[in-house]
Amino acid sequence: MTSGRVTVYFAALLARTADGWEASDTELDDVETLTDLIELARGASKDDDTVLAFLEHEDAWFGVVRVDGEDDPHIYVSDAAAAARTSYGSMLTDELLGRDPEDDLDSLVDLDGTEDGEPDQDDEDADPDAPVPVGPLGDGDILADLGMEEKELKALEGDALESIADMLGCSMEGLEAVR
Repeated sequence: MTSGRVTVYFAALLARTADGWEASDTELDDVETLTDLIELARGASKDDDTVLAFLEHEDAWFGVVRVDGEDDPHIYVSDAAAAARTSYGSMLTDELLGRDPEDDLDSLVDLDGTEDGEPDQDDEDADPDAPVPVGPLGDGDILADLGMEEKELKALEGDALESIADMLGCSMEGLEAVR
């Protein structure tokens, strides 16, 4: 709950199988980090095929995390500023902006092993105080090889999952019942 109102997320996995794409809803109860979400997606693949984890928050924003086997995931968020104000959305935007939620704790006590508060090499480009951009953030070509160009992805409004599933030739029948 947030401010006396329930925060509603919709999550689904679209997994490529030998027979095409298969859609299933998923629970986010055990997802606390991006790593948890990635492992959930990998668990939906039988042969290390492509899995798309789709998150939507009350039509305010949607995010797609693409997992191809053990490769690094690709992430796209439709509205970074809106997503950053939510728990699952901030998990995605923090990753895209190079922010580490643990940095706040590390800065309290010099736990990162650097001398005199010198920043880690990986953190030099990340500005934890930089504002989150309004609009899309991430890999706009996340679905290009599957048939949806960046321009089309950025133009999605409303029920983005249905548009993506249609483009993939994936049946939404099972997911419509849980929405």
